[in-house]
Amino acid sequence: DSSVGHQTAVSAVLGSSVANLSICNLKENITFTIMHMNLSQENITACVFWNFTKNKNVGGWDETGCSVVIATPEYTTCSCNHLTSFAILLDLSREGITDPQQATILTFITYIGCGISAVFLAITLITYLLFEKLLRDIPAKILVQLCFSLMLLNLVFLLNGWLSTFKSENVCISTAFFLHYFLLSSFTWAGLEALHMYLSIVQVFTPYLSRYMLKFSLMGWGIPLIVVVITISVDKDNYGLVQFGKHEDGTTDDFCWLRNNIAYYVGVVAYFVIVFLFCLVVFIAVMVQLSRIKKQNPHNQSPNRSTMTDMRSIVGLVLLLGLTWGFALFTWGAIRLPSLYLFTIFNSLLGLFVFVFHCAVKENVRRMWRTYLCCGNMRLPENLEWSRTATQNNKILSVVTATTSAHQQSNRSTSIGSNLTYSSSSVFVDSGISDRSNSDVVLHEFHRRSLSLQGEP
Repeated sequence: DSSVGHQTAVSAVLGSSVANLSICNLKENITFTIMHMNLSQENITACVFWNFTKNKNVGGWDETGCSVVIATPEYTTCSCNHLTSFAILLDLSREGITDPQQATILTFITYIGCGISAVFLAITLITYLLFEKLLRDIPAKILVQLCFSLMLLNLVFLLNGWLSTFKSENVCISTAFFLHYFLLSSFTWAGLEALHMYLSIVQVFTPYLSRYMLKFSLMGWGIPLIVVVITISVDKDNYGLVQFGKHEDGTTDDFCWLRNNIAYYVGVVAYFVIVFLFCLVVFIAVMVQLSRIKKQNPHNQSPNRSTMTDMRSIVGLVLLLGLTWGFALFTWGAIRLPSLYLFTIFNSLLGLFVFVFHCAVKENVRRMWRTYLCCGNMRLPENLEWSRTATQNNKILSVVTATTSAHQQSNRSTSIGSNLTYSSSSVFVDSGISDRSNSDVVLHEFHRRSLSLQGEP
């Protein structure tokens, strides 16, 4: 192997074979010890294996995934594995994790978390796609798109470590391309969720935008596609095998990702920062708006709404807007390692959190499960769901009528705008985060009454 330079072999080559079979994908790492032929105290050893696909299939020594466990002048103990943390996607320093023990812990968290998230995102998607009644409103449709993007992101990430071991340039470029695309699409759908929230709560004219979901879908899937196509068109080598985490023993962790720093900081970091700041601004604006509305309209607050319910809604909102990705902005200096742990835990498990807050705790989703999937005492009659829906809609619309009538006798500009915003936002937050069913029906009624009062067509 001409690429090894002045390095020399310090031991005999150890080989193992079983008939004519190829040994791969072992559940446990192989740890082996090789005795040295000649080695002084000053020399440094590295654990390598012969990669038949290296150097254009000529073959060569490769240390990918192999590390030195113990090294003495007499022998070296090696262990081969592959370590990759979810934080690698938004590691602003691009340094990786140099401590092998911390890298191992974060790797376990990442792969367990991504696996769990993929499963629960799939359950969430199946639930919403199986029950058509859950997809009647726009927030639910956006949630489905976000879940689909996150699930594909998790699946591509889980396959990345395995695909990178093939050392195939085309395979690695394709893997990095799709990983980049689904990461950006996840950011974009979180931003579109924030945009819809702003239009529904602040502007209150969402239903009057023609082909609303079509435009959102074009933006949600089209904008990331434009970015990745430009990235690969400028130079296909922007994607490829990247080495992260130069460990003390000289080994690195390989990953199919963006190789060019400019492409990474422009095509990932800048994109993320723009979307994150927008989501953060919308989140603050919504919290301020709802706080102001609660103070102005205390008589319209539900007597059964507790602080815990409000906190659950806020947490659900934070997860839906992707604000947990913001931990990546603090991976510097003394707080780098804690931030990496928080980033890895929250974002690798994001699919599970979305399932819990936007599926499992929602009354209408549980009602669907009990109506169509459960049996025995857990099963609910089908007409019960329709009865409750009609009752809830009548109650909410009666509140709208009462609120509108009261404002006709008072200030028709400021008060109407404030209370109509309260009505639609309370339905959006309570229904959108806790129970989203039928919120669009009520929202349409708000718009109709609001515009009729203001004399608009």
